[in-house]
Amino acid sequence: MDFNFTEQEINFRNEIREWLSINLPKNITQKVRKYQRLNKEDYEIFMKKLNENGWLAINWPAEYGGTGWNSVQKHIFEEEIVKANAPRVVPFGLNMLGPVLIEYGSEKQKQYYLPRILNCEDWWAQGYSEPGSGSDLASLKTIAIDNGDYYLVNGQKTWTTLGQYANKIFCLVKTNTNCKPQEGISFLLIDIKSPGVEVKPIITLDGEHEVNEVWLTNVKVPKENLLGEVNKGWTYAKYLLTHERTGIAGVPYSKKAIDHLKTIASEITKNGLPLIKDPLFSSQIAELEIDIKAMEIFNLRTVSAASEGKAPEMESSLLKIKGSIIRQKTSDLLRKAIGPMALPYISEQFDEGWNEEPIGPAYAGPIAKQYFINRKISIYGGSNEIQKNIVAKSAFKL
Repeated sequence: MDFNFTEQEINFRNEIREWLSINLPKNITQKVRKYQRLNKEDYEIFMKKLNENGWLAINWPAEYGGTGWNSVQKHIFEEEIVKANAPRVVPFGLNMLGPVLIEYGSEKQKQYYLPRILNCEDWWAQGYSEPGSGSDLASLKTIAIDNGDYYLVNGQKTWTTLGQYANKIFCLVKTNTNCKPQEGISFLLIDIKSPGVEVKPIITLDGEHEVNEVWLTNVKVPKENLLGEVNKGWTYAKYLLTHERTGIAGVPYSKKAIDHLKTIASEITKNGLPLIKDPLFSSQIAELEIDIKAMEIFNLRTVSAASEGKAPEMESSLLKIKGSIIRQKTSDLLRKAIGPMALPYISEQFDEGWNEEPIGPAYAGPIAKQYFINRKISIYGGSNEIQKNIVAKSAFKL
């Protein structure tokens, strides 16, 4: 197998780079590079520019506004936007709900919701996890009672990322409690502006308001907002999660982080020599580079199969496991390389809303925050322990 890019693919990469250099606002790239907090407008500016150029929905079919790119083009695009310090493309509408709508939604739902996702008219949040129901989603307690023309929904969702910006939320709810847990779940599309919906912030250790809890009290949801069939939500949830877990692998982010680690290890000295010359430390970096190269190839194989209509199953779990391990190891090595300077220099850096220039070496300020953020990667999207069970069951079937 030839792992070199073709001339056409190199030209495509250059096209992406040139477009980013012209269209990506410098004030936003500065915020991303310095790990400063982004607001809704920062995300929207970039996503709207991508949409204007037809580059936003890279995982959608062309007939619904997607790019029609192959797996290598998608990989190149994702790698280049990370290298350019662009804000991440918010995935909940585009990469999670969008593919489920295209696969299982009614024609009316597709015609209404897909364009609104593309033009950022709708911001979606994910209503899966609940207190006590995270990786074990089948145990969720939010209930939807059939009231003729609508469902009456009561319950609580938690860890709702960027829910403070969203106007819509897709939720897993119980519509039948007299059967196996997985067989009584439905998939509802809910307007966050509906009476009875309350979004409450959860402030994390680094002072960030990224996640929320969402309370649903006697919320009326029209029957037309049921996606697919009643009590078939578990099927749709699994389909969505395979796409989410593949994305969590974060190959471009890991490659960028390893490059950052090598740069820092070249600047910091130990016993009069650059840290990167230390045999033990350099061998740990080499191990990470080998792992990321292997995962990059596996990721390309997986997304290639997905582009041919084969939804990733065990493969997405393997990517999620290995991807989260690599990202955590990289941030841990960064923390070890910098030592005491990895600590925040002033306590205000962990306060909500603090967005000033870090004090001390430019590379040191964000390290503690980055380390803490990466600790949760092995939990969200289904914990690594759950993913190992999925892999084991798949292997047993073979």
